[in-house]
Amino acid sequence: MNDIFYDILPNGVQIVHKQVVSEVAYVGIMVGAGTRDEDAKLNGLAHYIEHCVFKGTKTRTAGQIINQIEGIGGEINAYTTKEETTFYAATPVEHFAHTLHLIADLVLHPTFPKKETDKELQVILDEIESYNDSPGELIYDDFEGLVFAGSELAFPILGTSKTLHKIRQADALEFIQTRYNPEQMVVFSQSKLPMKSVVREVQRCLSETPYINTRAHKREVFVPSPSASTSVTLKKRTHQNHMMLGGLAYPLGHEKQLATYLLNNILGGGALNSRLNMSLREQRGLVYTVESTYTPLSDTGYWSVYFACDPEDQDRCLELVHQQLELIKQQPLTKTQLERAIQQLRGQMAIAAENQENNALAMAKNMLYFHKAPTWQETFAKIAQITGQQLCDVANELFDTKRTFLFSYR
Repeated sequence: MNDIFYDILPNGVQIVHKQVVSEVAYVGIMVGAGTRDEDAKLNGLAHYIEHCVFKGTKTRTAGQIINQIEGIGGEINAYTTKEETTFYAATPVEHFAHTLHLIADLVLHPTFPKKETDKELQVILDEIESYNDSPGELIYDDFEGLVFAGSELAFPILGTSKTLHKIRQADALEFIQTRYNPEQMVVFSQSKLPMKSVVREVQRCLSETPYINTRAHKREVFVPSPSASTSVTLKKRTHQNHMMLGGLAYPLGHEKQLATYLLNNILGGGALNSRLNMSLREQRGLVYTVESTYTPLSDTGYWSVYFACDPEDQDRCLELVHQQLELIKQQPLTKTQLERAIQQLRGQMAIAAENQENNALAMAKNMLYFHKAPTWQETFAKIAQITGQQLCDVANELFDTKRTFLFSYR
């Protein structure tokens, strides 16, 4: 038993359910609304809402919301990205219905009581300060601000103290009324329950929503501005220099997305034998952390390489990164190298598939954008067809030195 089932309610809410042998149920709601859907003057509103729906609904207080999940041994969580807001929980399977109804209540009937949201605002401000103390995380926000300059995608997810202090209850209610379109909602579930039981509970709590499709906010499509290679440096009191190099890349669903995924894994993915880790850390001992990422979004994406090093080693490290980028552009992988890279990725995907929480969240995102949730085996079957020349072609398109961005903390 390891099947994936789909359904859709008349109002457009999608359902994806994976039936697995487990006494734990993962259940949640993903909404296609995030930071890029905000007004600049209220930057941070989507993340603020993610926090503050837990502060009370029309039928539950903040204390009841916490205790009704945690009190049965479950765990409830939420997160915000540039494009989505997600609320989900892990719970003993016998409490599936209760948990789903509570999450639906958070999404559909939040009240944003001022006394509680004022306290939560301070929590968010502390979160921002904590983030500011972590240059290895903060640099991603600053880099995205550079790559996506002039677009809502440049907004930091957490917002700023200035914009957060402008948010009022009416702003939060207006945002969810116009952005939480039922056609942009996915209910995702993973448990041993049959699909019919899942659909029955979804129908009970989400067949009617207070949000009207015709009022839905229309998201602006990202159009990159023509620009040459750009470099920005910020002065910070850090012991190390933090560097991020990268550029625009392919969006979700692009025909070259999977090749970029494989290319990134070879270059600087999580394995210790990635080319960047071998060059900068294992062979020369210049860094503790070096990694590459590929972040596809609905209409664009970006690639990046991040490392932190002693100030005197910065130029040498940057030179080595460029060497690896040029090498992968100019020398297609041999048949043996490609086979090893593909098999390594297969093993990583198989191991990752054992993480039930990540599986559930990945299913939801695939449903939101593609209305289907392929298994990792189906995705790998496509990756296995990629050729060394295809990887080389993608590298030459992406790693063009005339279109790269460099951001650094010194």
